[in-house]
Amino acid sequence: MRIGYFLSSEEYTPAELIAQAKGAERAGFSALWISDHYHPWVDAQGQSAFVWSTIGALSQACALPITTAVTCPTVRIHPAVIAQAAATSAVLTGGKFRLGIGTGEALNEHIFGDAWPEADVRLEMLEEAVEIMRELWKGGTVSYRGKHYTVENARIYTLPEKPVEILMSGFGPKATSVAARIAEGYISTMPDGDLVKRFRDEGGGKRTCQAGFKAAFASSEEEGARIAYEKWPNASVPGELSQVLPSPKHFEQASQLVTQDMVKEAFVCGNDPAAHLEMIDKYARAGFDEVYVANTGPHWEGLFDLYAEHVLPKHA
Repeated sequence: MRIGYFLSSEEYTPAELIAQAKGAERAGFSALWISDHYHPWVDAQGQSAFVWSTIGALSQACALPITTAVTCPTVRIHPAVIAQAAATSAVLTGGKFRLGIGTGEALNEHIFGDAWPEADVRLEMLEEAVEIMRELWKGGTVSYRGKHYTVENARIYTLPEKPVEILMSGFGPKATSVAARIAEGYISTMPDGDLVKRFRDEGGGKRTCQAGFKAAFASSEEEGARIAYEKWPNASVPGELSQVLPSPKHFEQASQLVTQDMVKEAFVCGNDPAAHLEMIDKYARAGFDEVYVANTGPHWEGLFDLYAEHVLPKHA
């Protein structure tokens, strides 16, 4: 199983993300995920740099493949602009960039005052966005008038040798079915074998299935749980709140429903390699090809040492 490292744009400065990418490469991780947010989930995370600038810097700092996890190319940024950004990223990385996409969250997409569409409309918009991006990556001049987007006389001149691969996130059956139909791969953050099977059975076949989980490296499990609860209480917010709440303050209010024990269940906390290997095995059993671990808190160098010595050799 391919094991990568997840760069959390919401928690670390651009310089820290670059340092983590270099550390991940030295430790033996095989690829990078990077989140694309306008806001952090809660103010305690404290960051949210523009991902495309960071990707440009990463392309010159390390040689690992990069996937956005995930970009929403529908409301905050027009798909024609995302198509250009993804093409440039692929050129800078020598073709080692993949565009992970999803239907997004109000947290990041509401900033211009647009109405936040319901889930079915967001999926419809995403499918149209993919159609536009793929047309632009062919290299010709594109004019397009669809239900949700208009493109007029647009051409992307800086293109990679091959079109950018699109992977799509899906957290329920409907989105997973769309991913199977329109994407070169599937993304999730849950070790849900039923959704992987749905993706593969409905057209995904042997295409790449990626997943990610969060860790909080610390000297003990309880200290890791404390850090996780301080930085990411939103990880255990129930239902569809993560898609519809519009601001970090709302997530902080919703996080009052969350206990430290709930967050502890969602994270791998502490420094026991067996716990990390057990979590990776859950995703392997579910059928994922690649899994990405994100550290939270200040001890990411300790996590790299742990993985270099005790985790990655098991999957070499």
